[in-house]
Amino acid sequence: QKLQEQDYRGERFAHHPRDLRGDHDILVLTRPSLIQSIHEQYFEAGADIIETNTFNATAVAQADYGLQSLAYEINVEASRLARRVADQWTARTPHKPRFVAGSIGPTNKTLSMSPDVNDPAFRAIDFDTLHDAYAEQVRGLVDGGCDLLLVETIFDTLNGKAAIVAIEDVFDERDVRLPVMLSVTIADRSGRTLSGQTVEAFWVSVAHARPFSVGINCAFGARHMRPHLAELAAVARTRISCYPNAGLPNAFGEYDEPPEETAALLGELARAGLVNIVGGCCGTTPDHIRAIARAVEGVAPHPAPRTPDDRYTQYAGLETLTIRPDSNFIMIGERTNVTGSAKFRRLIESGDYRRAADVA
Repeated sequence: QKLQEQDYRGERFAHHPRDLRGDHDILVLTRPSLIQSIHEQYFEAGADIIETNTFNATAVAQADYGLQSLAYEINVEASRLARRVADQWTARTPHKPRFVAGSIGPTNKTLSMSPDVNDPAFRAIDFDTLHDAYAEQVRGLVDGGCDLLLVETIFDTLNGKAAIVAIEDVFDERDVRLPVMLSVTIADRSGRTLSGQTVEAFWVSVAHARPFSVGINCAFGARHMRPHLAELAAVARTRISCYPNAGLPNAFGEYDEPPEETAALLGELARAGLVNIVGGCCGTTPDHIRAIARAVEGVAPHPAPRTPDDRYTQYAGLETLTIRPDSNFIMIGERTNVTGSAKFRRLIESGDYRRAADVA
């Protein structure tokens, strides 16, 4: 759309002291007709589910623009806008109902990693602050009328868990329950998230939420996603989603993968029985969605497996630990015990957490 600063400001924020260009979420307040048009284009292309324009609509992310006080309002309006368009299209095609997913992005902060290489213990945000920001966003999305919630582009599983806890708290508070979709993004071809987890470890970390679906989005396109999606489909006992970028970005940050190629790759994943829900992330246009819809039409969905690990206890750090009957004796964190280790106790008492972390 090649939007300029004035498009983001509109009349309401004409005198706002900070630049707003790039704050796409605020467009639901300043250019709602534009966002409505985009929703309509994707439904016309054949989408069953559209996302609200709220990927960065938390107080945490909006603080960059000085608009953190508007987080709830942005989410309500975005959800209402998408709801109206979805209802109009459902009325047009009652045989193909349309749905609204409340988009919950990862924010621009991370709970698991330090942004300061000289201070590995430093965190830019704490769990409770992020939880509260997510809870405010979820209230807005629910009050605006979305059908389900999508926690997406999870690069730090602890951020994702803050969103999960917030969702459950708001469900209890509002006495409502919606389907929850979870979608992780992997950082490189090793198949790990930015915070270091394998895809299987990610699933073990979030399985307690009993999500409607779990999947992979964004990353480096469908071509290189296949082995990691197959790994997730083999262990996750729920529906599998996949909505990749249109390949990798070029030198200008734009995407060159044509709709036919993206559709062919996702069509192969569908025919292999790996997915239930497919779509597009960065760089995918309505033409991509149109081609994807054709490529997967009539293909049987992925059947959720019941793996042998169902009856075993599983834990996940960066990788998965499954305790089976033939497992050896497992000792956990014995060196990080202030009762049993005098050295570790001295480090904790003196506040020397960096050397204590080395022990761990």
